[in-house]
Amino acid sequence: MSLQFTLSPEPEFEAREAGRLMFAGPVDFVKGVVAMSGLPPADRLEVCFAGRSNVGKSSLINALTGRKSLARASNTPGRTQEINYFDLGGSRFLVDLPGYGYAEAPVAIVAKWQALLKSYLAGRQTLRRAFVLIDTRHGVKAVDEEILQLLDRSAVTFQAVLTKADKVSKAERDAVIEQVKGALAKHPAAYPEIVVTSSEKGDGIETLRAIIATLV
Repeated sequence: MSLQFTLSPEPEFEAREAGRLMFAGPVDFVKGVVAMSGLPPADRLEVCFAGRSNVGKSSLINALTGRKSLARASNTPGRTQEINYFDLGGSRFLVDLPGYGYAEAPVAIVAKWQALLKSYLAGRQTLRRAFVLIDTRHGVKAVDEEILQLLDRSAVTFQAVLTKADKVSKAERDAVIEQVKGALAKHPAAYPEIVVTSSEKGDGIETLRAIIATLV
C-alpha cells in the first residue's frame, strides 16, 4: 500500500513548547565543511535542509532560528558551496546543504558538491531527517527528483517543506500540494506529512520547530 500524504497537523502544546524553547536558546554557526574529513564529531542528532537554489532555504533557517542573518541568503544560484553546520543549543546540529540545480557554477565545482552531498547523506549516522524545500510557486521539478532519489538510495527519511506559500493564491497552493503528494508517493524514504511555510508570514514555523525538537 502506498502512503497517504497529508499536511502536518498543528503541533500539540508540549511539542510546540519544546520547539519554542529549543529555538529560543543559543544558535551558533559552527563551521563550513568542504570535505567529509571536516565534519564535526557525530555526537548529537542532526537534521539537514536541502533545496534547489533560491528556494528560500536561508530565509527559512533564519525564520526558524529567529535570526535575521544566521544563514546568508544570496541571489546568485550556487553561492553556498559548503555544508554549513549550526549548533542548536548543544542538543542538535542544524545543517544547511549547498543549493542544487544551479546553472552558473562551473561543472567541476558542481561535480565536487554532488560527490560531497552523496557522501554526507550516505555516511552520517546521526542524520535523523532531511527537510527538502519545494517552492510553492513551482512544485516538484526534475532537479528535485534527483535529490529525492539520492535520499531514497541513502535510506534517509526526508520530509517535504513547501516554501513561499504566501506568494500564490489558495487555489494555486492547493494544486501544487496535490502535485507534491503525487511526486512523493514514488519515494519510499518520504515522510508522509508535508509542512507548508512562509518565512515572511511565519506560517508553518512553529510546526517545523516542533518536528525538529521532538525527533529522537
